[in-house]
Amino acid sequence: MKHLKKLLLIALVVVFANNVSAQDEDNRWVIELGTNVVDFYPTGADVNPGAVPAPFAATAINGDATGGMFSDFFNTDHWNNSGIVSRLRLGYYVGSGFSVGLTGSFNSITSVGDVKVTSTSYIAADVDIKYNFVRDYGWFDPYLFVGGGGTWLEDNSNATANAGLGFNLWFNKWLGFNIQTKYKHSFDEDKLLPHWQHAAGLVFKFGGIDTDGDGIYDKYDSCPEVAGLEEFNGCPDTDGDGIQDSEDACPNEAGLAEFNGCPDTDGDGIPDKDDACPNEAGPASMNGCPDSDGDGVADKDDKCPDVAGPAENEGCPWPDADGDGIPDKDDECPNIAGVAENNGCPIVSAEVQKEITDLARAIYFVTGSSKFTDETEIRMEQVSNIVNQYQNLRFDVEGHTDSTGSDKVNEKLSQARADAVRTYLVDKGFPADMITAKGFGSANPIGDNKTRKGRQQNRRVEIFSEYAER
Repeated sequence: MKHLKKLLLIALVVVFANNVSAQDEDNRWVIELGTNVVDFYPTGADVNPGAVPAPFAATAINGDATGGMFSDFFNTDHWNNSGIVSRLRLGYYVGSGFSVGLTGSFNSITSVGDVKVTSTSYIAADVDIKYNFVRDYGWFDPYLFVGGGGTWLEDNSNATANAGLGFNLWFNKWLGFNIQTKYKHSFDEDKLLPHWQHAAGLVFKFGGIDTDGDGIYDKYDSCPEVAGLEEFNGCPDTDGDGIQDSEDACPNEAGLAEFNGCPDTDGDGIPDKDDACPNEAGPASMNGCPDSDGDGVADKDDKCPDVAGPAENEGCPWPDADGDGIPDKDDECPNIAGVAENNGCPIVSAEVQKEITDLARAIYFVTGSSKFTDETEIRMEQVSNIVNQYQNLRFDVEGHTDSTGSDKVNEKLSQARADAVRTYLVDKGFPADMITAKGFGSANPIGDNKTRKGRQQNRRVEIFSEYAER
Protein backbone atom coordinates (compact mmCIF):
# COMPACT_ATOMS: atom_id res chain seq x y z
CA MET A 1 0.00 0.00 0.00
CA LYS A 2 2.82 2.41 0.82
CA HIS A 3 4.27 1.85 -2.66
CA LEU A 4 0.87 2.54 -4.22
CA LYS A 5 0.71 5.83 -2.36
CA LYS A 6 4.10 6.76 -3.73
CA LEU A 7 2.99 5.97 -7.26
CA LEU A 8 -0.18 8.02 -6.77
CA LEU A 9 1.90 10.95 -5.53
CA ILE A 10 4.14 10.72 -8.56
CA ALA A 11 1.08 10.57 -10.84
CA LEU A 12 -0.26 13.76 -9.24
CA VAL A 13 3.05 15.46 -9.97
CA VAL A 14 2.74 14.45 -13.62
CA VAL A 15 -0.86 15.72 -13.83
CA PHE A 16 0.11 18.98 -12.18
CA ALA A 17 3.08 19.43 -14.51
CA ASN A 18 0.86 18.94 -17.53
CA ASN A 19 -1.28 21.86 -16.42
CA VAL A 20 1.53 24.28 -15.79
CA SER A 21 1.87 26.97 -18.46
CA ALA A 22 5.19 26.38 -20.16
CA GLN A 23 7.54 29.30 -20.43
CA ASP A 24 8.73 27.96 -23.81
CA GLU A 25 5.98 26.40 -25.89
CA ASP A 26 8.20 25.27 -28.75
CA ASN A 27 7.96 21.48 -29.09
CA ARG A 28 6.93 20.98 -25.51
CA TRP A 29 6.42 17.27 -26.03
CA VAL A 30 9.09 14.62 -26.63
CA ILE A 31 8.98 10.91 -27.38
CA GLU A 32 12.04 8.75 -26.75
CA LEU A 33 12.08 5.34 -28.43
CA GLY A 34 14.92 2.88 -28.13
CA THR A 35 16.52 0.08 -26.21
CA ASN A 36 17.50 -0.45 -22.57
CA VAL A 37 19.92 -2.70 -20.71
CA VAL A 38 19.83 -3.66 -17.05
CA ASP A 39 23.03 -4.29 -15.04
CA PHE A 40 22.93 -5.54 -11.43
CA TYR A 41 26.70 -5.84 -10.96
CA PRO A 42 28.22 -2.37 -10.30
CA THR A 43 25.83 -1.42 -7.50
CA GLY A 44 27.72 -2.28 -4.31
CA ALA A 45 24.83 -4.43 -3.06
CA ASP A 46 25.74 -6.98 -0.36
CA VAL A 47 24.68 -10.39 -1.65
CA ASN A 48 25.91 -13.67 -0.14
CA PRO A 49 27.20 -16.38 -2.49
CA GLY A 50 24.41 -18.67 -3.51
CA ALA A 51 21.74 -16.30 -2.24
CA VAL A 52 20.30 -14.41 -5.18
CA PRO A 53 17.11 -12.53 -4.29
CA ALA A 54 13.88 -14.11 -5.44
CA PRO A 55 12.45 -14.57 -7.95
CA PHE A 56 15.80 -15.31 -9.62
CA ALA A 57 16.49 -19.01 -9.66
CA ALA A 58 20.26 -19.35 -9.64
CA THR A 59 21.64 -22.37 -11.32
CA ALA A 60 25.17 -21.83 -10.02
CA ILE A 61 26.79 -19.01 -8.10
CA ASN A 62 30.53 -18.89 -7.76
CA GLY A 63 31.54 -15.75 -5.90
CA ASP A 64 29.65 -12.51 -5.41
CA ALA A 65 26.74 -11.73 -7.75
CA THR A 66 27.50 -8.00 -7.59
CA GLY A 67 30.57 -5.87 -7.29
CA GLY A 68 31.39 -2.53 -5.78
CA MET A 69 29.63 0.66 -6.90
CA PHE A 70 30.67 1.46 -10.47
CA SER A 71 32.98 -1.57 -10.71
CA ASP A 72 33.02 -3.08 -14.20
CA PHE A 73 30.59 -0.35 -15.12
CA PHE A 74 31.14 -0.78 -18.85
CA ASN A 75 31.39 -4.58 -18.79
CA THR A 76 28.74 -5.49 -21.33
CA ASP A 77 28.89 -9.16 -20.25
CA HIS A 78 26.81 -8.13 -17.24
CA TRP A 79 24.14 -6.36 -19.33
CA ASN A 80 20.69 -7.77 -19.85
CA ASN A 81 18.96 -6.76 -23.06
CA SER A 82 15.94 -8.17 -24.84
CA GLY A 83 15.71 -6.16 -28.06
CA ILE A 84 16.30 -3.01 -30.00
CA VAL A 85 12.94 -1.46 -29.15
CA SER A 86 12.32 -1.97 -25.46
CA ARG A 87 11.87 1.48 -24.02
CA LEU A 88 9.37 4.34 -24.56
CA ARG A 89 9.30 7.69 -22.82
CA LEU A 90 6.79 10.56 -23.15
CA GLY A 91 8.00 13.87 -21.80
CA TYR A 92 6.58 17.36 -21.36
CA TYR A 93 8.64 20.56 -21.06
CA VAL A 94 7.54 22.64 -18.07
CA GLY A 95 9.89 25.58 -18.34
CA SER A 96 13.23 26.98 -17.18
CA GLY A 97 14.95 23.78 -18.25
CA PHE A 98 12.62 21.46 -16.33
CA SER A 99 10.47 18.75 -17.83
CA VAL A 100 8.55 15.75 -16.54
CA GLY A 101 8.21 12.36 -18.14
CA LEU A 102 6.75 8.90 -17.98
CA THR A 103 8.86 5.94 -19.12
CA GLY A 104 7.87 2.36 -19.80
CA SER A 105 10.45 -0.36 -20.43
CA PHE A 106 10.71 -4.12 -20.55
CA ASN A 107 13.59 -6.55 -20.49
CA SER A 108 14.53 -10.17 -19.88
CA ILE A 109 16.92 -10.81 -17.01
CA THR A 110 19.29 -13.73 -17.66
CA SER A 111 22.28 -12.78 -15.49
CA VAL A 112 23.06 -11.10 -12.22
CA GLY A 113 26.65 -10.08 -12.60
CA ASP A 114 28.55 -13.23 -13.56
CA VAL A 115 25.73 -15.45 -12.34
CA LYS A 116 23.37 -16.89 -14.90
CA VAL A 117 19.77 -17.11 -13.78
CA THR A 118 16.54 -18.43 -15.15
CA SER A 119 15.15 -15.92 -17.65
CA THR A 120 12.86 -13.56 -15.79
CA SER A 121 10.67 -10.80 -17.25
CA TYR A 122 11.46 -7.25 -16.22
CA ILE A 123 8.87 -4.49 -16.62
CA ALA A 124 9.23 -0.92 -15.30
CA ALA A 125 7.12 2.21 -15.26
CA ASP A 126 8.94 5.31 -14.05
CA VAL A 127 8.27 9.02 -13.75
CA ASP A 128 11.02 11.59 -13.78
CA ILE A 129 11.77 15.26 -13.37
CA LYS A 130 14.53 16.28 -15.74
CA TYR A 131 16.70 19.36 -15.81
CA ASN A 132 18.43 20.39 -19.04
CA PHE A 133 21.60 22.47 -18.81
CA VAL A 134 21.39 23.80 -22.37
CA ARG A 135 18.13 25.46 -23.35
CA ASP A 136 19.04 27.42 -26.48
CA TYR A 137 18.43 24.55 -28.91
CA GLY A 138 22.13 23.68 -29.09
CA TRP A 139 23.04 20.37 -30.71
CA PHE A 140 24.47 19.02 -27.42
CA ASP A 141 21.81 18.79 -24.73
CA PRO A 142 22.98 17.28 -21.38
CA TYR A 143 20.63 16.73 -18.45
CA LEU A 144 20.16 15.30 -14.93
CA PHE A 145 17.01 13.68 -13.62
CA VAL A 146 15.43 12.21 -10.51
CA GLY A 147 12.25 10.24 -10.07
CA GLY A 148 10.73 7.00 -9.06
CA GLY A 149 8.50 4.21 -10.20
CA GLY A 150 7.57 0.60 -10.03
CA THR A 151 9.44 -2.44 -11.34
CA TRP A 152 8.02 -5.89 -11.79
CA LEU A 153 10.05 -9.12 -11.87
CA GLU A 154 7.54 -11.67 -12.99
CA ASP A 155 4.69 -11.09 -10.49
CA ASN A 156 6.80 -9.40 -7.80
CA SER A 157 6.58 -5.61 -7.71
CA ASN A 158 8.85 -3.16 -5.99
CA ALA A 159 9.10 0.63 -5.81
CA THR A 160 12.35 2.34 -6.75
CA ALA A 161 13.90 5.74 -6.34
CA ASN A 162 15.77 6.76 -9.44
CA ALA A 163 18.46 9.24 -10.46
CA GLY A 164 20.63 9.59 -13.49
CA LEU A 165 22.08 11.65 -16.25
CA GLY A 166 22.17 11.69 -20.04
CA PHE A 167 22.34 13.80 -23.11
CA ASN A 168 20.61 14.38 -26.43
CA LEU A 169 22.45 14.98 -29.66
CA TRP A 170 20.07 17.00 -31.87
CA PHE A 171 20.17 16.57 -35.62
CA ASN A 172 17.62 19.37 -36.12
CA LYS A 173 14.80 21.02 -34.21
CA TRP A 174 12.77 17.83 -34.05
CA LEU A 175 15.03 14.79 -34.18
CA GLY A 176 17.93 13.69 -31.99
CA PHE A 177 19.79 10.76 -30.48
CA ASN A 178 19.50 10.05 -26.76
CA ILE A 179 21.87 8.25 -24.36
CA GLN A 180 21.29 8.03 -20.61
CA THR A 181 22.01 5.95 -17.53
CA LYS A 182 19.76 5.58 -14.52
CA TYR A 183 20.46 4.22 -11.05
CA LYS A 184 17.42 2.50 -9.55
CA HIS A 185 17.46 1.95 -5.82
CA SER A 186 15.11 -0.77 -4.59
CA PHE A 187 13.19 -0.31 -1.36
CA ASP A 188 13.13 -4.09 -0.79
CA GLU A 189 16.38 -5.76 -1.82
CA ASP A 190 15.02 -9.19 -1.01
CA LYS A 191 12.71 -8.80 -3.99
CA LEU A 192 14.77 -6.57 -6.28
CA LEU A 193 18.46 -5.72 -6.24
CA PRO A 194 19.52 -2.11 -6.88
CA HIS A 195 20.62 -1.85 -10.48
CA TRP A 196 21.59 0.36 -13.39
CA GLN A 197 19.39 0.81 -16.40
CA HIS A 198 21.12 2.25 -19.47
CA ALA A 199 19.17 3.44 -22.49
CA ALA A 200 19.80 4.68 -26.01
CA GLY A 201 17.55 5.57 -28.90
CA LEU A 202 15.94 8.29 -30.95
CA VAL A 203 14.17 11.29 -29.49
CA PHE A 204 11.45 13.24 -31.25
CA LYS A 205 10.26 16.72 -30.24
CA PHE A 206 6.80 17.92 -31.20
CA GLY A 207 3.92 20.11 -30.12
CA GLY A 208 4.91 23.44 -31.62
CA ILE A 209 2.13 24.98 -33.75
CA ASP A 210 3.12 25.91 -37.30
CA THR A 211 -0.15 26.62 -39.13
CA ASP A 212 1.41 27.52 -42.47
CA GLY A 213 4.04 24.78 -42.38
CA ASP A 214 6.98 27.07 -43.06
CA GLY A 215 9.07 25.75 -40.19
CA ILE A 216 8.47 28.83 -38.03
CA TYR A 217 6.15 28.39 -35.10
CA ASP A 218 3.09 30.60 -34.96
CA LYS A 219 4.27 32.34 -31.79
CA TYR A 220 7.30 33.63 -33.70
CA ASP A 221 5.61 33.89 -37.08
CA SER A 222 4.50 37.40 -38.07
CA CYS A 223 2.46 35.79 -40.87
CA PRO A 224 1.26 32.56 -39.24
CA GLU A 225 -1.23 31.66 -41.96
CA VAL A 226 1.04 32.28 -44.96
CA ALA A 227 4.23 30.29 -45.51
CA GLY A 228 7.27 32.55 -45.39
CA LEU A 229 10.96 32.86 -44.62
CA GLU A 230 12.80 32.85 -41.33
CA GLU A 231 14.63 36.06 -42.25
CA PHE A 232 11.26 37.82 -42.42
CA ASN A 233 9.86 36.25 -39.26
CA GLY A 234 7.77 33.84 -41.27
CA CYS A 235 6.39 36.35 -43.76
CA PRO A 236 6.61 35.60 -47.48
CA ASP A 237 8.70 37.20 -50.19
CA THR A 238 6.79 35.93 -53.22
CA ASP A 239 9.04 37.47 -55.86
CA GLY A 240 12.28 36.64 -54.04
CA ASP A 241 13.68 40.17 -54.21
CA GLY A 242 14.63 40.34 -50.55
CA ILE A 243 11.68 42.54 -49.60
CA GLN A 244 8.84 40.88 -47.75
CA ASP A 245 5.43 41.11 -49.37
CA SER A 246 3.92 43.33 -46.68
CA GLU A 247 6.51 46.02 -47.46
CA ASP A 248 6.72 45.29 -51.19
CA ALA A 249 4.70 47.60 -53.46
CA CYS A 250 5.11 44.99 -56.23
CA PRO A 251 5.02 41.65 -54.37
CA ASN A 252 4.75 39.54 -57.52
CA GLU A 253 7.60 41.18 -59.44
CA ALA A 254 11.21 41.19 -58.28
CA GLY A 255 12.36 44.76 -57.78
CA LEU A 256 14.64 47.13 -55.94
CA ALA A 257 14.58 48.34 -52.37
CA GLU A 258 14.81 51.97 -53.51
CA PHE A 259 11.48 51.50 -55.28
CA ASN A 260 9.81 49.57 -52.44
CA GLY A 261 10.31 46.28 -54.24
CA CYS A 262 9.12 47.40 -57.67
CA PRO A 263 11.23 46.77 -60.78
CA ASP A 264 12.79 49.36 -63.07
CA THR A 265 13.27 47.31 -66.22
CA ASP A 266 14.77 50.07 -68.36
CA GLY A 267 16.94 51.47 -65.56
CA ASP A 268 15.78 55.06 -66.00
CA GLY A 269 15.13 55.61 -62.32
CA ILE A 270 11.37 55.35 -62.66
CA PRO A 271 9.71 52.16 -61.36
CA ASP A 272 7.79 50.22 -63.97
CA LYS A 273 4.48 50.80 -62.22
CA ASP A 274 4.90 54.55 -62.72
CA ASP A 275 6.71 54.31 -66.06
CA ALA A 276 4.60 54.86 -69.19
CA CYS A 277 7.41 53.19 -71.18
CA PRO A 278 8.84 50.54 -68.80
CA ASN A 279 11.06 48.95 -71.46
CA GLU A 280 12.57 52.18 -72.83
CA ALA A 281 14.59 54.60 -70.73
CA GLY A 282 13.21 58.10 -70.57
CA PRO A 283 13.17 61.17 -68.30
CA ALA A 284 10.75 61.68 -65.45
CA SER A 285 9.36 64.74 -67.22
CA MET A 286 8.11 62.39 -69.95
CA ASN A 287 6.78 59.78 -67.48
CA GLY A 288 9.74 57.55 -68.30
CA CYS A 289 9.31 57.64 -72.08
CA PRO A 290 12.08 58.69 -74.49
CA ASP A 291 11.90 61.92 -76.49
CA SER A 292 14.53 61.49 -79.18
CA ASP A 293 14.08 64.91 -80.79
CA GLY A 294 13.63 66.77 -77.50
CA ASP A 295 10.44 68.49 -78.61
CA GLY A 296 8.50 67.62 -75.47
CA VAL A 297 6.45 64.92 -77.22
CA ALA A 298 7.25 61.34 -76.19
CA ASP A 299 8.41 59.13 -79.06
CA LYS A 300 5.42 56.84 -78.57
CA ASP A 301 3.10 59.78 -79.30
CA ASP A 302 5.40 61.56 -81.77
CA LYS A 303 4.64 61.00 -85.44
CA CYS A 304 8.00 62.57 -86.24
CA PRO A 305 10.23 61.24 -83.42
CA ASP A 306 13.48 62.31 -85.06
CA VAL A 307 12.40 65.85 -85.96
CA ALA A 308 11.30 68.37 -83.35
CA GLY A 309 7.76 69.59 -83.68
CA PRO A 310 4.96 70.99 -81.52
CA ALA A 311 2.56 68.82 -79.57
CA GLU A 312 -0.34 70.43 -81.43
CA ASN A 313 0.96 68.83 -84.62
CA GLU A 314 1.66 65.46 -82.94
CA GLY A 315 5.38 66.17 -82.64
CA CYS A 316 5.89 67.04 -86.31
CA PRO A 317 7.07 70.45 -87.51
CA TRP A 318 4.49 72.64 -89.17
CA PRO A 319 4.95 72.76 -92.97
CA ASP A 320 6.65 75.85 -94.36
CA ALA A 321 6.26 75.65 -98.11
CA ASP A 322 8.14 78.88 -98.86
CA GLY A 323 10.90 78.18 -96.31
CA ASP A 324 10.64 81.60 -94.71
CA GLY A 325 10.56 80.17 -91.18
CA ILE A 326 6.90 80.93 -90.75
CA PRO A 327 4.69 77.82 -90.72
CA ASP A 328 2.08 77.67 -93.39
CA LYS A 329 -0.70 77.75 -90.81
CA ASP A 330 0.48 81.22 -89.72
CA ASP A 331 1.78 82.35 -93.12
CA GLU A 332 -0.56 84.59 -95.08
CA CYS A 333 1.73 84.02 -98.04
CA PRO A 334 2.57 80.31 -97.67
CA ASN A 335 4.10 80.03 -101.13
CA ILE A 336 6.09 83.28 -101.07
CA ALA A 337 8.93 83.85 -98.64
CA GLY A 338 8.16 86.71 -96.36
CA VAL A 339 8.81 88.13 -92.92
CA ALA A 340 7.17 87.59 -89.59
CA GLU A 341 6.19 91.22 -89.17
CA ASN A 342 4.13 90.89 -92.32
CA ASN A 343 2.63 87.52 -91.29
CA GLY A 344 4.90 85.62 -93.61
CA CYS A 345 4.36 87.83 -96.60
CA PRO A 346 7.14 89.75 -98.31
CA ILE A 347 7.62 93.49 -97.88
CA VAL A 348 8.42 96.06 -100.52
CA SER A 349 12.08 96.92 -100.36
CA ALA A 350 13.22 100.52 -100.34
CA GLU A 351 14.62 100.07 -103.83
CA VAL A 352 11.34 98.72 -105.22
CA GLN A 353 9.34 101.37 -103.41
CA LYS A 354 11.57 104.06 -104.97
CA GLU A 355 11.00 102.50 -108.38
CA ILE A 356 7.23 102.55 -107.85
CA THR A 357 7.38 106.14 -106.63
CA ASP A 358 9.46 107.30 -109.61
CA LEU A 359 7.10 105.61 -112.08
CA ALA A 360 3.98 106.90 -110.30
CA ARG A 361 5.24 110.48 -110.37
CA ALA A 362 5.74 110.11 -114.10
CA ILE A 363 2.07 109.30 -114.67
CA TYR A 364 0.58 112.27 -116.52
CA PHE A 365 -3.00 113.25 -117.20
CA VAL A 366 -4.69 115.44 -119.76
CA THR A 367 -4.97 118.97 -118.29
CA GLY A 368 -7.95 119.28 -115.95
CA SER A 369 -8.82 115.61 -116.55
CA SER A 370 -8.31 112.11 -115.05
CA LYS A 371 -7.45 110.70 -118.47
CA PHE A 372 -3.93 109.41 -118.94
CA THR A 373 -1.77 110.95 -121.58
CA ASP A 374 -0.55 108.70 -124.35
CA GLU A 375 2.99 108.36 -123.08
CA THR A 376 1.73 107.33 -119.59
CA GLU A 377 0.46 103.92 -120.68
CA ILE A 378 3.91 102.31 -120.62
CA ARG A 379 4.58 103.60 -117.11
CA MET A 380 1.24 102.26 -115.85
CA GLU A 381 2.11 98.89 -117.33
CA GLN A 382 5.41 98.93 -115.46
CA VAL A 383 3.73 99.92 -112.19
CA SER A 384 1.16 97.14 -112.63
CA ASN A 385 3.87 94.55 -113.20
CA ILE A 386 5.57 95.54 -109.96
CA VAL A 387 2.60 95.79 -107.61
CA ASN A 388 1.08 92.54 -108.86
CA GLN A 389 4.07 90.77 -107.33
CA TYR A 390 2.76 91.90 -103.95
CA GLN A 391 -0.90 91.05 -104.15
CA ASN A 392 -0.91 90.13 -100.53
CA LEU A 393 0.16 93.66 -99.55
CA ARG A 394 -2.09 96.62 -99.15
CA PHE A 395 -1.36 99.63 -101.36
CA ASP A 396 -2.60 103.17 -101.18
CA VAL A 397 -2.90 105.40 -104.25
CA GLU A 398 -2.73 109.15 -103.54
CA GLY A 399 -3.68 111.90 -105.93
CA HIS A 400 -2.14 115.43 -105.58
CA THR A 401 -2.51 118.77 -107.49
CA ASP A 402 -0.84 122.11 -107.46
CA SER A 403 -2.50 125.14 -105.90
CA THR A 404 -3.94 126.49 -109.11
CA GLY A 405 -7.70 126.66 -108.89
CA SER A 406 -10.01 126.21 -105.94
CA ASP A 407 -9.46 123.61 -103.26
CA LYS A 408 -12.78 121.96 -104.04
CA VAL A 409 -11.90 121.53 -107.66
CA ASN A 410 -8.41 120.34 -106.83
CA GLU A 411 -9.66 117.75 -104.33
CA LYS A 412 -12.18 116.41 -106.82
CA LEU A 413 -9.60 116.24 -109.56
CA SER A 414 -6.98 114.54 -107.34
CA GLN A 415 -9.52 111.98 -106.23
CA ALA A 416 -10.54 111.24 -109.84
CA ARG A 417 -6.92 110.79 -110.86
CA ALA A 418 -6.19 108.47 -107.87
CA ASP A 419 -9.29 106.43 -108.74
CA ALA A 420 -8.14 106.19 -112.36
CA VAL A 421 -4.81 104.67 -111.27
CA ARG A 422 -6.52 102.27 -108.86
CA THR A 423 -9.00 101.17 -111.52
CA TYR A 424 -6.18 100.50 -113.96
CA LEU A 425 -4.29 98.34 -111.48
CA VAL A 426 -7.42 96.42 -110.47
CA ASP A 427 -8.22 95.83 -114.13
CA LYS A 428 -4.70 94.42 -114.52
CA GLY A 429 -5.37 91.84 -111.78
CA PHE A 430 -4.51 93.50 -108.48
CA PRO A 431 -7.05 92.59 -105.72
CA ALA A 432 -9.56 95.41 -105.35
CA ASP A 433 -9.78 94.94 -101.60
CA MET A 434 -6.04 95.42 -101.24
CA ILE A 435 -5.79 98.89 -102.80
CA THR A 436 -7.33 102.24 -101.91
CA ALA A 437 -7.44 105.63 -103.66
CA LYS A 438 -7.62 109.06 -102.08
CA GLY A 439 -7.28 112.57 -103.40
CA PHE A 440 -5.55 115.23 -101.30
CA GLY A 441 -5.87 118.19 -103.65
CA SER A 442 -3.07 120.70 -103.07
CA ALA A 443 -2.72 119.88 -99.37
CA ASN A 444 0.62 118.07 -99.58
CA PRO A 445 2.94 119.87 -101.95
CA ILE A 446 6.50 118.65 -102.51
CA GLY A 447 7.50 121.65 -104.61
CA ASP A 448 7.05 125.42 -104.64
CA ASN A 449 3.64 126.30 -106.11
CA LYS A 450 5.01 129.76 -107.01
CA THR A 451 7.25 128.30 -109.66
CA ARG A 452 6.41 126.42 -112.79
CA LYS A 453 8.75 123.58 -111.86
CA GLY A 454 7.35 123.36 -108.34
CA ARG A 455 3.77 123.22 -109.58
CA GLN A 456 4.76 120.44 -111.99
CA GLN A 457 6.22 118.45 -109.08
CA ASN A 458 3.04 118.92 -107.07
CA ARG A 459 0.87 117.50 -109.83
CA ARG A 460 1.58 113.89 -109.15
CA VAL A 461 0.38 110.40 -108.13
CA GLU A 462 1.95 108.53 -105.18
CA ILE A 463 1.64 104.74 -104.67
CA PHE A 464 2.72 103.38 -101.28
CA SER A 465 2.60 100.02 -99.48
CA GLU A 466 2.18 99.99 -95.74
CA TYR A 467 4.79 97.17 -95.78
CA ALA A 468 7.47 99.07 -97.58
CA GLU A 469 10.91 99.76 -96.23
CA ARG A 470 11.26 103.42 -95.56
